[in-house]
Amino acid sequence: MEQKRERFSSRLGFILISAGCAIGLGNVWKFPYITGQYGGAAFVLIYMAFLVLMGIPILVAELSVGRGSQRSIARAMDLLEPNGTKWHWYKYLGMAGNYILMMFYTTVAGWMLYYFFKTAAGGFEGLDAEGIGAAFNTMLGRPGLMTGFMVVVVLLCFAICAQGLQAGVEKITKVMMLMLLLLMIVLAIRSALLEGGEAGLEFYLKPNFSALKEYGLLEVLFAALGQAFFTLSIGIGAIAIFGSYIDKSRSLTGEAILITILDTFVALMAGMIIFPACFAYNVNPGEGPALIFVTLPNVFNNMPGGRLWGSLFFLFMCFASFSTIIAVFQNIISFATDLTNASRKKVITINVIAIILLSMPCVLGYNLWSGFQPFGENSAVLDLEDFIVSQNILPLGSLIFVLFCSWKIGWGWDNFLAEANAGKGLKFPKGLKIYIQWVLPIIILFIFVMGYYSKFFAA
Repeated sequence: MEQKRERFSSRLGFILISAGCAIGLGNVWKFPYITGQYGGAAFVLIYMAFLVLMGIPILVAELSVGRGSQRSIARAMDLLEPNGTKWHWYKYLGMAGNYILMMFYTTVAGWMLYYFFKTAAGGFEGLDAEGIGAAFNTMLGRPGLMTGFMVVVVLLCFAICAQGLQAGVEKITKVMMLMLLLLMIVLAIRSALLEGGEAGLEFYLKPNFSALKEYGLLEVLFAALGQAFFTLSIGIGAIAIFGSYIDKSRSLTGEAILITILDTFVALMAGMIIFPACFAYNVNPGEGPALIFVTLPNVFNNMPGGRLWGSLFFLFMCFASFSTIIAVFQNIISFATDLTNASRKKVITINVIAIILLSMPCVLGYNLWSGFQPFGENSAVLDLEDFIVSQNILPLGSLIFVLFCSWKIGWGWDNFLAEANAGKGLKFPKGLKIYIQWVLPIIILFIFVMGYYSKFFAA
């Protein structure tokens, strides 16, 4: 007999956990440095326009498939697809996306945890910029250290999932997300009050369209389009699973907008923390990933009370990464239980071992396997894994959701609209049918093709 489907205990739980899945290192790591690179506020405005045009419709589609089927992607399309069609084959692509994402995300979350403890213990005090850069490289050169922190992250997040949906995932993620939002506000206020920080706020909040000329409109548009697309974790069924845990009391467009607002708030607040601090200490905010692990510890080192502020920043980074990992682990668990009816305990035991083993290539890619550089000099295993998920599985998975919800040979427009609009709240516009059927798929395919172009052919 099939087990009764679990439910969220509150709407707030659903919104915070879905947002927690979407809110990840892309918001607080990638968003600020891309914004810095492409000229600040002008880029932010374009990014927000793309979120509305693209992110929200795909989010509604994925939530609708989850709620309409009351299953994870293991069984969702099997139940909703017309007889004889093969949409359910998507489940293997979606789950591959979840596993490959965790193959590197757990390692990076381990870095955050390590940096939190190192900063709190005063490990960066007295170091100059070169010393802090060397500390990051030293960490990358120690596979044992990175493995230890990665294993702690995996065990901690699976232990939370083991408590069940309401008692574990919802309860813990709610607390983490509320603390994350509070920490961000405190850090943003502290950063804005730094002497010389006003220039950073101006750069961030006042549109400067000359940057569009400098880089070319097409490049800036694609960067904003890509960031808006990847920020919401759409396309691998990690959002659909939370749709399957809610009832039909609220329509899904309003919920998707709330999730997007929270996700965007975190990204914008990350910029409010980083830009004033960078400008106050004459640091380039367009520096790329080194911004988090080299530049910011340097900034905190020079700041009064920097050890405290640095510790709080890395605690917030831990919460941002853990919220995504817990959400994806919950999806992996639900996928296995929907497919096999195995017990939650057995599924978790097998997956703890599997995820730890699958995470090892990323850990070793910076030391013992550093000779393997899939995209040329300075690339590593992480770059390959990220490319497979970000540039392939997320866009292709999103394309499948959009076509499944809008084409007659799939679930179909009428079924999708009925599910999306069931309950109180904002309705999904009927007039968007042609946009969802044809225009949005073309935009997604453009992102997919441009991802390859910029990786392999752009100068």
